[in-house]
Amino acid sequence: MGIPLVLGIVYGAYAAYIARGGGPASYGQLALALVSGALLALLILGLLRVQHSLPREPRAAAWGALVGCAMGFLYSLTGHSVLLSSGIGLALGVGTVIITFYAFYMHEP
Repeated sequence: MGIPLVLGIVYGAYAAYIARGGGPASYGQLALALVSGALLALLILGLLRVQHSLPREPRAAAWGALVGCAMGFLYSLTGHSVLLSSGIGLALGVGTVIITFYAFYMHEP
């Protein structure tokens, strides 16, 4: 329970930091931090609760989708194009799928 909460807080704070862009803080950035951090924490918590009932391929794909979407969203906050943000998210998602599949494959009986 603690790890998703900490990751959500860090993710939300970093999203607000990126959106701030060196200007003054606003309530919109606070809302962005709260919503994005809470959503990521809930998604991680939900995936942690159901991951053991999934076979290793869908489990790795779920982690890859979660990481890819989260990082693509953070990259989109920097003001780059949607295509570049999608490409960064896809690359990180595919890398996460490969790494998590290998880890799940090596640690399952």
